[in-house]
Amino acid sequence: MEHKRKPDRNQTRNIKKNSGDKTPAIDSLALPNIAHLMGYGDITVGQQRPIGCIATACDEDQCLAMLVRRKGETLLQLLTRLDEAIAKAYDENICIDEINPP
Repeated sequence: MEHKRKPDRNQTRNIKKNSGDKTPAIDSLALPNIAHLMGYGDITVGQQRPIGCIATACDEDQCLAMLVRRKGETLLQLLTRLDEAIAKAYDENICIDEINPP
């Protein structure tokens, strides 16, 4: 049985800077609903077998969104969809669940 190499959890990663800009690329990322929810809720992004990569957002009372990463979708695109889904949950009382089909 072949064992997969586990990533080094202590390894630090460099955040590439925008060309000509002195701030990290992550600083220019605007996800206001995720940022707000982080103060009292929970955001999770990870691998869930056999589904694949998922992103979830929950507040103190309920799950607001459960999204499955689409083929070819970048992490930034997934987080942007999650941010929009959080807004939809609060503004329109519509929770998006792509994990559990109806």
